[in-house]
Amino acid sequence: MTRTLLAATDFSAPARHALERAALIAQAHPGAHLTLAHVVSATLLDQVRHLLPADTGSLATTLLAGAEARLAETAAALASRHAGPIDALVVQGTATDALPVLAEARQADLLVLGAHGVHFVRELLLGSTVERVLRKSRRPLLAVKQRAQAPYRRILAAVDFSPHAAAAINTAHAWLPDAEIVLLHAFDVEFESTLRFAGMDDGRINAYRLQAREAAQARMEAFVAALDVPADRLTREFVHGAPSIHIIEYEQNLDADLIVMGKRGLSVIEELLLGSVTQHVLTYSSCDVFIACRHPADSI
Repeated sequence: MTRTLLAATDFSAPARHALERAALIAQAHPGAHLTLAHVVSATLLDQVRHLLPADTGSLATTLLAGAEARLAETAAALASRHAGPIDALVVQGTATDALPVLAEARQADLLVLGAHGVHFVRELLLGSTVERVLRKSRRPLLAVKQRAQAPYRRILAAVDFSPHAAAAINTAHAWLPDAEIVLLHAFDVEFESTLRFAGMDDGRINAYRLQAREAAQARMEAFVAALDVPADRLTREFVHGAPSIHIIEYEQNLDADLIVMGKRGLSVIEELLLGSVTQHVLTYSSCDVFIACRHPADSI
């Protein structure tokens, strides 16, 4: 089956890293098809029409033609360094609206974006393009932060035992079959703070933590048994505490070059707000982040 990748660019440095990573992944899958996409701002075109109504047609055409030429040049340069077909597509709109629609129309198996674009300061206030695209898309998404110097070798996968986490891990492995995957589960004792407030001693709290860890280990074995990943590619880690903090800690300690997380879907609430753990990891991780949800479109 032909795998399809859609890599978006705003011609910024982070976007260049994303294109290189997409091409590197595509090259590892003979027959994979990579499309580069650039979104010309509909707001910009509207401003042109408003300010220069007499010259609207020719100037808008010039803007679009310039974007198409630059993207074609980018695609050609990328193709000269990587094997496989690469085409280019310019669309009008906003990136956060156009990219999910385009990914769906193209049945993209992977959407690749730079973690930050040319409007980095605005993204800090309003949320990154990646976060806003994630709210609207069911397609697996790779947010690229680092230069693509080599294939991913060590993946840190956040495990909450949900079908979404399993789907994300399976999808990541299908794209990156040679990478080691470290499964990390952060466990907690239910109502631990309440128990402490009630005066329970540390010995009993630690006993409850041990029980929680043993229960998590049992659930992990059942979770692993259902994955489509060879056992020799997997290692397991358990830690007590908040997952958002420990994912970043383990990323650094393990020298991971990719974090994999599951996304729960497209409920009305999820369209408005990403899960806090996902948002924290996208903001504070140093390495690239792969996010997927349980959906028929995710299988490749």
